Amino acid sequence: MSDSVVNEPRQVVRKFLARPQHEGLGAIVRRSIGRFELKYLDPFLVLDEFSVTAPGGFPDHPHRGFETVTYMIQGEITHEDFDGHKGTIGTGDLQWMTAGRGIVHSEMPAAQGTQKGLQLWINLSSKHKMIEPGYQEIMSKDVAEATRDGVKVRVIAGEALGIRSPIYTRTPTMFLDFTLKPGADLRQVIPESWNAFVYVLEGEGVFGRENKKGDGGVLCQGHHILVLGMEGYGLEVWNKGCRTLRFVLVGGQPLGETVAQFGPFVMNTQEEIDQTIEDYDNFVNGFEKARDWNSQTRSQELELDY
Repeated sequence: MSDSVVNEPRQVVRKFLARPQHEGLGAIVRRSIGRFELKYLDPFLVLDEFSVTAPGGFPDHPHRGFETVTYMIQGEITHEDFDGHKGTIGTGDLQWMTAGRGIVHSEMPAAQGTQKGLQLWINLSSKHKMIEPGYQEIMSKDVAEATRDGVKVRVIAGEALGIRSPIYTRTPTMFLDFTLKPGADLRQVIPESWNAFVYVLEGEGVFGRENKKGDGGVLCQGHHILVLGMEGYGLEVWNKGCRTLRFVLVGGQPLGETVAQFGPFVMNTQEEIDQTIEDYDNFVNGFEKARDWNSQTRSQELELDY
């Protein structure tokens, strides 16, 4: 990368609106990564902005081969799995789940009204796909935060404004939740060679490279994703409006591996996908506990049916 490029911010190379679609049981998601406009942004498989109200949710379902990051924007979600792990995450809390060789779990509303959040799927390298499942959970009060010159950041993963998240990322990842007051601007470094994107939650901002006239850049509003180019030191953004701007900046080191996906299973080859389906159907090789397990919600449904 030339010196002139190093001193410039990354440009926005793609922008589109994440449109609502149905997912799970009565849930609405705005999917930006994992749909036809952007099938995969190595190492990111899916980004959903979800909205769900009881009795809807995401009932018992499996995963293998990647990690999920659930970050709550509003309300509460209860998670439980076939290994006995159960807990509730509320506004501002996060759960970093490593599915590894296999998890069957449910994610259901735990409060009245509408529950909202983000869920990001991060691919695992071939050497990590069959590791044991695990969790990293941080309550809102323990999320690393910093404020400077009208900019507030919550560091879900990585580092910003001199603070670092305690989350361990097997696939090197940054996940930053920024809030900019009107008139504020931001410059955030992104590691060289990492893919990165912005997802706007609320407000309006100008992202990318401005010219000498003070214009240029890309104007973006809520529910839009912006994919950043590879050249440049990082992100520049300005809040020139009269409302607060809130967005997440996510970046990750590409794995550069082949991807084979069948719904909630993500491996490297079709043969591995076929084996995963066979393992799940026969309750073996990581899915043994699925044979006799139902979530509390599912158990209640079965009792009512009986």
